[in-house]
Amino acid sequence: MALAAAALLALTSCGPNDKGAAGTDSKPSTGSKPSTADTADTADTATLPDMTGKGLQSAQDQAQAAGFFHLASHDALGRGRHQVLDRNWKVCSQTPKAGEHPTDTEVDFATVKLEEDCPGSDQGDVQEAGTTMPDFKGKSVKVARQALDSSTSITVTDASGEDRMILVQSNWQVCSQDPAPGAKLDGQPVAFTAVKFGESC
Repeated sequence: MALAAAALLALTSCGPNDKGAAGTDSKPSTGSKPSTADTADTADTATLPDMTGKGLQSAQDQAQAAGFFHLASHDALGRGRHQVLDRNWKVCSQTPKAGEHPTDTEVDFATVKLEEDCPGSDQGDVQEAGTTMPDFKGKSVKVARQALDSSTSITVTDASGEDRMILVQSNWQVCSQDPAPGAKLDGQPVAFTAVKFGESC
């Protein structure tokens, strides 16, 4: 009887850090597990291919296959056109360049339509006018509108004299402007004359 009581006492006196019958700790160890803060600092990286010269749809597919899913594209000619049908556009350059990058990096493709030539440098950035009138000659009417403050009153007329409606503004280029380049902008109305791209002013 005394022997049975001693055995029972030995079994019930196991502490939380003692090994059980199966040889495992009764309390799991947390010392060797990486914290979420440690894993957050190490972003996955992958090799981004060079997409220059590829069709936009193919470039997007290959970028995703490489692990890059934050994709954007813009009109390399600076006309502000949207790439609605990706198969109708080709890649002139990309940001970032080919190489090793974190997979959460945004990849931006500078593009032109298939039948167009790539420009010597990317014209895609639209600069806000601020307080001084930029020189918009040769730029698309759409880009000129985007550069000016949204409160600016703007009129655009057909420079050919045919009084055509200017519906798709990315297809029209500025021929003249009032105020002139370099003039102070202080809320005054802005007037442009324009023709379609491919026509002479």
